[in-house]
Amino acid sequence: MKSKVDSFVINKIREKRNELGISQRGLAAILECSPSFIGQVESNKFDIKYSVHQVFLIAQFFDCSPADFFPPINANLQ
Repeated sequence: MKSKVDSFVINKIREKRNELGISQRGLAAILECSPSFIGQVESNKFDIKYSVHQVFLIAQFFDCSPADFFPPINANLQ
């Protein structure tokens, strides 16, 4: 099951991806994975999530900090 932090990170990445006009297929190309993997990550039906390495690669491509995808330390997401 995805944790609340996992879901927060996934939603932030999806928001940024949409803001930049990058499709799931485009993000899959960046990560060298299948588009279905991105769909499963973004779906609540699957317990699939990004690895730390993938979050780092996404941040590099989006030209931002990986921290931009994480909740504040004082967030109550337990």
